[in-house]
Amino acid sequence: MTTRLRPQIADYSHLEPLPDPPPREPDMQQERRIFAFYGILDLHFAHRDDVLIAGGGYLRNLPYDSTEIFAPDCVIAFGVNPDGIVARNGYVISEVGKPPDFVLEVASRSTGRRDYTVKRDGYAAYGVQEYWRFDPSGGRFHDASLAGDLLVGEQYQPFPINQDPDGLLWGYSPMLDLELCWEQGRLRFRDPYTREFLPAPAEERLIRESAEARADQAEARADQAEAQRDAAEERIRQLEAQIQQQQDT
Repeated sequence: MTTRLRPQIADYSHLEPLPDPPPREPDMQQERRIFAFYGILDLHFAHRDDVLIAGGGYLRNLPYDSTEIFAPDCVIAFGVNPDGIVARNGYVISEVGKPPDFVLEVASRSTGRRDYTVKRDGYAAYGVQEYWRFDPSGGRFHDASLAGDLLVGEQYQPFPINQDPDGLLWGYSPMLDLELCWEQGRLRFRDPYTREFLPAPAEERLIRESAEARADQAEARADQAEAQRDAAEERIRQLEAQIQQQQDT
């Protein structure tokens, strides 16, 4: 049975960090992809201080619940104390007061099948509202390149996954209010209203610097135009003064 608890901001000051989960099988490609979308989502939700975007730590109902070990690649929760949860080194539902709103798993050779079988059932039992799976290999390790589920009652119902003419796969996440996209093995996030992809931090920095450079150039052009206008007005005044002087003589 799914347990529904009242959301609360937990006080973690008296709690010891949970132990680290067992080490994962090394997968540099998987880690690179995970760190990439952490940065994108951190940037997107930077205006809020009550959003947890993390991964790699335990997800448990109770602090010492060892019936099933889950350490999701990405956990997102709104209205929580993110610093406290990170310091705790894991997401304990009974302490936070609510399950995560969103969980994402990235496929790997060693855990791919478990992601869409055992973990799917486990996250539903924990009450995770949305569970998404991304397979950069195109479905070799998962049962699909991109898949997402919404918790309805106590069971997951799949989200529709759409395919654009260029082959891009995408599905809409109500929790994030974003579209998750599979683009040639890359996980991207898209604004459903503008249909523009969220920039990575480096891309955002380049966009910001480019915009600042354009603003500086526009300001320089405006200053130059004003200086030219002032110079023209000064020349007119000088000519008028010369004409007046000639008339007086």
